[in-house]
Amino acid sequence: MNYFPLLMNIDFKKVVIVGGGHVARQKVEALLPTKAQLIVVSPKITETLQRYVHEGFVTWRNKEFEPADLDDASLIFAVTDDEEVNNAVEEAAQHWQLLSRADAKGRVDFINPAVVRRGEFVVTVSTSGASPGLTRKMKAELEEQFGEPYAEYVFFLKQARKQILRLFSGEKKKQLLADLLEPQVLQWIEQGEKEKCNAWLQQKIGEQQ
Repeated sequence: MNYFPLLMNIDFKKVVIVGGGHVARQKVEALLPTKAQLIVVSPKITETLQRYVHEGFVTWRNKEFEPADLDDASLIFAVTDDEEVNNAVEEAAQHWQLLSRADAKGRVDFINPAVVRRGEFVVTVSTSGASPGLTRKMKAELEEQFGEPYAEYVFFLKQARKQILRLFSGEKKKQLLADLLEPQVLQWIEQGEKEKCNAWLQQKIGEQQ
């Protein structure tokens, strides 16, 4: 299967996770950085999921699955250890709803890549289910390569880009945007010297005006 990689905006959309075990917890934690409406359907859930429910991040339907649980859902995860329940979820899912079965025994419209998130900087890696072990290994390497400073680095690049686009066009704009990626900028961020980045940017802008 050749999956199409996609970053999807699911803010305020309904996401249903059928199941309350370890895999359900993983799915919920992957979704927590979004503003999606998270609903877990299961008679039992883990202690960690109970904490998320108590904190208001998740709605728990303490019951067996019913087709009506999928009403208006944009994404659906069937992550129980009962194949019959997963089959029932697949049967109830509409053609326009995206479904992922953790057991991979039926319809799998999408899979979750491993994610390294540093603010607005997001790196994903996947082996399309072929080797979860390799996926975990690559994620660990990416986490080491792209540390926490990348969150502030990307935020600076975003603000700088807005300023450049407001002031310039044509070749000047293109050159300044390219200059933003000079290695020294990231080094200043890593050293906690963001003021040097701002001073450098204003100097660059002044040179082009």
